[in-house]
This record gives sequence, C-alpha cells and structure tokens, in this order.
Amino acid sequence: MRAWVRAWVRLLRCWMLVMQAAWIMARRLPQADATTRQAWIQRWSAQLLAVLGVSLQTRGTWPQGACLIVANHVSWLDVMAVHAVCPQARFVAKAEVHRWPVMGKLAAGAGTLFIEREKPRDALRVVHHMAQSLRAGDTVAVFPEGTTSTGHGLLPLHANLLQAAIAAEAPLLPVVLRYSDAQHAVSPVVAYVGDTSLLRSLWWVASAKGLQVQVETLPLITCAGLDRRQLAALVAAQIGAKLQA
Repeated sequence: MRAWVRAWVRLLRCWMLVMQAAWIMARRLPQADATTRQAWIQRWSAQLLAVLGVSLQTRGTWPQGACLIVANHVSWLDVMAVHAVCPQARFVAKAEVHRWPVMGKLAAGAGTLFIEREKPRDALRVVHHMAQSLRAGDTVAVFPEGTTSTGHGLLPLHANLLQAAIAAEAPLLPVVLRYSDAQHAVSPVVAYVGDTSLLRSLWWVASAKGLQVQVETLPLITCAGLDRRQLAALVAAQIGAKLQA
C-alpha cells in the first residue's frame, strides 16, 4: 500500500474512533463508575495508537496507590501512550487543549486538570487541586518541561507543579517516553515542536512506517527531605540519563 493511501486510511479510522469516543463520553461515561471509565479510557487509548500505526512497548512496573507521574514530553500522542497502560492518570494540560475541537472535551472527560500557563497565580490553583487528588488516592501526571521536545533529550523542568507531591506526601514516578520508527532510533515524525500544526503532525504520524512508542517507568522517588527544585533536579537526572542512553 502506498504511503499516502495508508495515511488516509489511518486518518479515517482515527476520525471514526474519535467521533465514537465523543458520543460515548457524552452519553455513557458520565453515569459509569470509575472502574468502567478507566477501562474504557485504556481501551480507547490503545485503539487510537493502533489505528495510527503506533505500536506500544512498556518497561518497568506501575505502583498501586497515589503518585505523581513526571514524564518527558514529545508529542500529543504522549497522553494516549500513558493512558494505554495507566488509565487512572489525571493529566495536567495547558488550557488551550480544553478549547481543541472534540479532543478538548475528551480530555476534560478523562479528568484532565487545565492550567493557564500565562497566569502565574493559576499554578497555585492547579497545585492545590493536584494535592487534593493525590491525597484522595488518585494518580496525577505532569509534563514539567512545559512544552514538547524533539525526544533526543530533556528540556529544563519547571518545578512548581512538583510542590503538589510534597504537600500530599506522595511519591514521584519518573516515566520515560521514547518514539522510534523504521529508519530512526529517535523518530522525527512525532516531534510536535516549533510551528508544526496539529494537522501536519497527524499526517506525519499517519504516514510513518514502523512507528513505536516505549513507555518506561523508573523507580519511585520519595519527597521526604527534598524541596521542589531538588526533586526536579533528581527527576531530570534520571529521565535525562535514560534518554541519552
């Protein structure tokens, strides 16, 4: 099958899956219990990766109980990759995601916490909600780089959101996301950087051959005796070393 034909088939299947998800999210999930909702999120995330031709590999173990997932950020695919193995995770995302057609509603339905990055005071509100969720036993996930990278390394981390784990006395779980394809150990087609539009990124992903995402968990980090900047430095060292390797 020619690359452009394969891409259009994948995009059509992706659109059908997103429309189905929008209907289910509006009609069924509001009445569903947490177990049912998480099972659906996990299944849908895995299906979306599959229809786009992205295979999923996992390494490491996922702990039981509350924790703050701290991951590197490469693509809009990152959320689906994590949800495919950890559907209970509540992500923190920039507020503009909430305004995306369809996908914004799906993100809200999955329990996403939205933050206005241009408003410094809004970070305090989000940290408060994150700490409340962690105390309630939830898993919360953040991308502390604040933006996407090319996947070759780690950008400087913003430590503010890590304060939630300290306040809730919850451990941090570093997660490493790596994308490769048939020609590249670090795939350039998924990097959602610069002036790349979402539509262009979608086309690149759908056109790729042998695209794979690996989700790897590292050992838990306890917050005892550490401030948020020390935590950020420790997480950055561990994730950065894995990406360099």
